Amino acid sequence: MTGFYTLFKKEILRFWKVGLQTVAAPMLTALLYQLIFSHAVGRHIEALPDVSYNAFLIPGLAMMSLTQNAFANASSSLIQSRIAGNLVFILLPPLSNAAFFSAYIGASMVRGLMVGAGVVAVTAPFGLPMPFQPLWILVFAVLAAAIMGMFGLLAGIAAEKFDQLAMFQNFLIMPLTFLSGVFYSIHSLPPFWQGVSRFNPVFYMIDGFRYGFFGASDVPPLQSLAVVGGTTLVLAAAVWWILASGWKLRK
Repeated sequence: MTGFYTLFKKEILRFWKVGLQTVAAPMLTALLYQLIFSHAVGRHIEALPDVSYNAFLIPGLAMMSLTQNAFANASSSLIQSRIAGNLVFILLPPLSNAAFFSAYIGASMVRGLMVGAGVVAVTAPFGLPMPFQPLWILVFAVLAAAIMGMFGLLAGIAAEKFDQLAMFQNFLIMPLTFLSGVFYSIHSLPPFWQGVSRFNPVFYMIDGFRYGFFGASDVPPLQSLAVVGGTTLVLAAAVWWILASGWKLRK
């Protein structure tokens, strides 16, 4: 466990030393979204029955921030190490694939969960209801952080420079996030776009997470759990195979 603990601690310290940028800044961004959207359209929209739009936004913004930061942590760490030339010092020690995988994904989950919890805390005064269903909230938050951490690890392995990594962020992560129901219910969309949204795994992360707050969602929570859980297993298998093959890392 020494190798895992050392790499995990290094990844935690890496983002925590610039905590204003990696933790506080996403919380401020989410708060600005909440302020703007709640005042601009909050009085005119009821996304879920008996749920105010101000409250509806909170879980979506929290999950959006969680997923984006979990992705950014693993991907930025690997690309920085590759460009700085110090990735070799991570690959030379006899670290197992399990230790490498667990340290990077674990640190990404910690950052994502910290940001997500912070967003909920700073936006809660806008109308977060009580009581919650904490088990649903925790399960979807943990699985979403793991999924996006694995996405980030894949992107960090595949990219060789920052502009290639930016392509993943701008053409994959951002569209999946913003078109997943953060700011709206998919039932407000035309039937065609409702169908398209159901192929977006981030939609199920947000919808299941939102169910934990309101007990209401666009699709049954067990369906969301099945999709998110299946995505986690598929991605874990893909990342494990890539690490075992050494593609773009050891070869």
